Order: sequence, then structure tokens, then C-alpha cells
Amino acid sequence: MESKRDEFRRYLEKAGVMDALTKVLVGLYEEPEKPNDALMYLKTHLSVAHPDQAELESMRTELHFARRQAEMLKEENQRLSAELQKYLAVESLSKEEPSEEITPDHDE
Repeated sequence: MESKRDEFRRYLEKAGVMDALTKVLVGLYEEPEKPNDALMYLKTHLSVAHPDQAELESMRTELHFARRQAEMLKEENQRLSAELQKYLAVESLSKEEPSEEITPDHDE
């Protein structure tokens, strides 16, 4: 009987249940004004610690789009940086070359 209890306790600890319960219970203990419905407090605060499947899927989708957008922005940044380097190189060359003044031909 004792080994089943120990096994179950280890299972709960490994799954993070004990930590989550402890945190919520400590939070309830530290509340300056105790709620009328302690069970509702536990349910609410435990659900915050462990979002439901729909919320997780929504967060995964949002993360996917954010990563895609970051990759697109990175590519755009690289493209614009290369374009800027070309522009700066052309500008630098034009400053180095002596300007040719156009003088009228006196032969005509």
C-alpha cells in the first residue's frame, strides 16, 4: 500500500502537480482578503497555470506567424542592406572620380 502511495506521489511531482498546487495554495494563504469561495480561487488560479488546449493551439499559431514574420523581416533587412551597400559604393566612386567639366568645342 505504501509503495503505491509513493509511486503516485512521485508521479504527481514529476508531472508538476505538486508545484502547481503548492504555488496556488501559497498564493491563497498570502491573499490579504481571503475569497469567499476558496475552491473557485483554486480552480481559477490552477487554470491560469495550465492553459486549455484551445489556448495552447492559439498560442502556437501566433508563435508560428510571429516566427514567419520575423524571418520575412530578416530577409527584407538583408536585401535592403545589400541595396544600401551598392548605393554607398556608387556614391563613394562618384566622389572619387574627378568631375568632367563640359567645355564648349571651339572647333565648330
